[in-house]
Amino acid sequence: MTTTTTPRMTLDDMNHLSVGKRTRLQRLLYGYGPKNGTMMVLPYDQGLEHGPRDFFPNPASADPDFICRLAKEGGFSAVAFQYGIAEKFISRFAGEVPLILKLNGKTEIPSDAHALSPLNARVEDAVRLGADAVGYTLYVGSPRQDDDFMQFMEVRSEAERYGMPVIVWSYPRGEAVETKGGRESLYAIDYAARVAAELGADVVKINFPKKSNDDKKALHPKPYNTMEPSDEEMIQRSIASAVKTFVIISGGEKGNDEDVLKKVRLSMEAGATGMIFGRNVWQRPYDEALDISHKIRDTLLQFPR
Repeated sequence: MTTTTTPRMTLDDMNHLSVGKRTRLQRLLYGYGPKNGTMMVLPYDQGLEHGPRDFFPNPASADPDFICRLAKEGGFSAVAFQYGIAEKFISRFAGEVPLILKLNGKTEIPSDAHALSPLNARVEDAVRLGADAVGYTLYVGSPRQDDDFMQFMEVRSEAERYGMPVIVWSYPRGEAVETKGGRESLYAIDYAARVAAELGADVVKINFPKKSNDDKKALHPKPYNTMEPSDEEMIQRSIASAVKTFVIISGGEKGNDEDVLKKVRLSMEAGATGMIFGRNVWQRPYDEALDISHKIRDTLLQFPR
């Protein structure tokens, strides 16, 4: 694979979508944030997924009002909230901070060996709250993926009925994933991207793959166990696997500005639709969070379509 800039998909490539989905995706891609066909999402579901510990580096971030103000001033396309936070905090920013309602979630207390993220909200709730999309966490490779697939099928059906785009947080998880080299490998993330597309995601959120050491690489199925891809080739391959599906790349844990912006550039050059940065942004004091938000947005603006 080459490392030159790969053209990314636009709504013109998504003629299979209903009018409702196209309208809402149009707002996310062109109505807010960079407004150039890219997507810049501020996720805030970590309070459920990780507990209060993620707010310790910046205690002010424990207040969802901090997140809403940051999303508005930082030029984000949307925030991603769980139901309770959306119900209590989004109304004051209605029409100014677009909402992605996460429909499922879990705590980190049980082991991920048999991971399943249960539903706690419905697409109907997202419509009532004025959301432009719903989010669903899918654990690819978990021993409970049969339950996960069935649960997602119901969400997908309901989303089609309401014309609501579905963004799938597609995460490799479970015992089998670890025995095949781990959740951060190209094999696992490439597979997760394809599964989300196969199951009917409109947008898929994936992590940036990491190179495996020799011990983990030996565990990967063929031909991944013999591949020597660069960072550029790994993310390009993963994005390409999500056929006919918009792809947004996760920022992951907090890093320095240089690493954050390098990840943005590599992802966009590989054909990503946009980025989803949470802790990399809001684990900083407000002024610093706003500054990195503007830098991310300015980088996305270098990739018009």
